[in-house]
Amino acid sequence: MTHGRQGGDGASDPESAGGGASDPEDPDAPTPSDAFGALGGETRLAVVRALDTESPRAFSDLAEATDADTTAGFAYHLRRLTERFVRQREDERYELTDAGRSVARAVAAGTYTASVDRDPVELDEPCPLCDGDGLVAAVADNVTEVGCGDCGGTVLRLSLPPGGYAARDSDEFADAVDAHHRRRIESFDDGVCPECTATVSARIEPAEDEADHGASHRDDEYVPVQTVYECETCGADLRCPVALTLLDHPAVVAFYHDHDRDVRDRPIWNVGSEWRERAVSRDPWCIVVSVRLDGEVLVCYVAGDGRVVDHRRESREEPSARADADDSATGTHTDDSTAVSTDDAETVRANDTAESGPAES
Repeated sequence: MTHGRQGGDGASDPESAGGGASDPEDPDAPTPSDAFGALGGETRLAVVRALDTESPRAFSDLAEATDADTTAGFAYHLRRLTERFVRQREDERYELTDAGRSVARAVAAGTYTASVDRDPVELDEPCPLCDGDGLVAAVADNVTEVGCGDCGGTVLRLSLPPGGYAARDSDEFADAVDAHHRRRIESFDDGVCPECTATVSARIEPAEDEADHGASHRDDEYVPVQTVYECETCGADLRCPVALTLLDHPAVVAFYHDHDRDVRDRPIWNVGSEWRERAVSRDPWCIVVSVRLDGEVLVCYVAGDGRVVDHRRESREEPSARADADDSATGTHTDDSTAVSTDDAETVRANDTAESGPAES
């Protein structure tokens, strides 16, 4: 899983992230450079911190909380802040605006100043790539990398705000990464950017470069795929296996509950060997994601925009029998937990283009 939009050379794209534009709905709004410029200097940040600690406050009280040499000098700094981050109330006292509160939280959390590194710690789960016991998590510049010492593979790289590491020891920060990014995936999947709350688009695409494997694949050929979310405003994005986007789906939660299990018990870097996913159609995309527990299989059908358009439960015997039939007809092996018939694919094709919403329980 990766996150963060990048340009073709791997560098961040400030234009796509809105780095130099003002609010299109308010032509009088300051540009980002003007807004950040207003925060320049320790005196102004001291005002923000003081109002975050206690608010509202009078002019004289605020002046005493800063290092300003003169009243006139302090008034100048406060005036710069009142353009965006501080407002004066009718009783002439001052308080933070919503933007000011956001700045205060970022300063307190060390969002723009702290860089955390942690030595590798062993994880309890086996490696999802080789099933070995060498899975470790290490932190460099606020980014947690989960990798395997046995096979050398990298499972994921995900950032966590520095505050997420500060209050947790080496045995706890991995749990925070898991919880934080589960909620990020849920927010992206709900169509709400977890960074700026703007609209998010979703699509299915191959997880590997088409150029590395030829220009096209047959519909029945195995193709590793991923769900891609992109914010249309700030440029935040996330790419992850399709199965991870289903962890909070009602059908999945109910399936685990009916088998006396909690889908949250396994971290996102290894949700369990019971999960399978397979592309059964590429035009349009149809992804079959299945999970097997205690002889029962939940099969979910995911369309090209990431929606679950249908799902059903089956006994172990039913998909096995279907897989045997498919194997004898095509001469290829199909995992019985994800076996689908031509009718299954056509059902998802129809739902993929239907105007009605997805079929959900």
